[in-house]
Amino acid sequence: MQVNFNTACIPENSTIREAMIAIDRGGIQLALVLDADRRLIATVTDGDIRRGLLSGLNIEAPISHVMNRQPIAVSASAGRAAARLMMREKRLHHVPLIDSERRIVDLAWVDEIIGLEPNKTRIVLMAGGLGKRLRPLTDSVPKPMLQVGNRPLIEVMIQNLIDQGFSRFTLAVNYLSEMIEQHFGDGSQLGVEIDYIHEKERMGTAGALSLMHQWPDSPFVVMNGDLLTSLRFEQMLRFHVEEKSLATMGTREFSMQVPYGVIQTENDRLVGIEEKPNQSFHVNAGIYILSPSIVDLIETGVPLDMPDLFLRALRRGEVTTVYPIRDYWIDIGRSEDLDRARTEFQTVFG
Repeated sequence: MQVNFNTACIPENSTIREAMIAIDRGGIQLALVLDADRRLIATVTDGDIRRGLLSGLNIEAPISHVMNRQPIAVSASAGRAAARLMMREKRLHHVPLIDSERRIVDLAWVDEIIGLEPNKTRIVLMAGGLGKRLRPLTDSVPKPMLQVGNRPLIEVMIQNLIDQGFSRFTLAVNYLSEMIEQHFGDGSQLGVEIDYIHEKERMGTAGALSLMHQWPDSPFVVMNGDLLTSLRFEQMLRFHVEEKSLATMGTREFSMQVPYGVIQTENDRLVGIEEKPNQSFHVNAGIYILSPSIVDLIETGVPLDMPDLFLRALRRGEVTTVYPIRDYWIDIGRSEDLDRARTEFQTVFG
């Protein structure tokens, strides 16, 4: 697949916000930073921006704070085959092809080599929730089977993952589990493998993993079954591996406005007043990447929530990371969330 790299080009005096716009516009998770003579001087990836924002940078900060000034590139005379080889050897997502003046002639993208080897990453979807906040809709239908775009919402997510190259799924089921199993079976009608974790009692997201028939031997995805997202999971997996993380948590930025003037004091002295400030937080998005050795922290058959598993890893001194999700994401926990997902479905997944 060839891409129009020009839409992802930005000048070196750009801000992080402008780089984010270019990344979204180009659709290749990359911005190319050019000097006044349009020579390549740096690149900026989604990951660069995520790390910058997590370190406290504002999106209006100069892109120079996060850009990679030593991007790997291949001479255009060597051709796209050399670029693809470089991507494989260096585990890169993109490789620019440049001329003798470092002007970009072409761009090789990882989608060119995706598909040569099927993605065997295990995807575990938690589909056993009671959906209490969605009653009476969930009185006779499990929440993951509620319709979005004329399909069960969990099927929408599974199909999205299939489109990204994934083919091995485990569904953790409990409430009205027979409806889910009858619909998907072993996955053969979708051309994938599906097996099931049967929770006889509430095990929590992490505790349910102890009931898996076969523990994965490579990093795997765990995701709440009531989510819809356009996240590119391969990028999150790559981040997890590059960071040598035991556990990675997908997060969303959540902002709220304080409806009052906030008083700033030093002891009993008033030093300032901030009217109705906005506060932002990173919140759990219900998407996780776990490395196989995390099994040591999970007791068989004992309920355990995923945040508690992360805290166990932290206490043991393990590397745990967060991956801010800027892609479309919605947690369908209330009827208004379901209405919104149905309204937005065609735009995002159509």
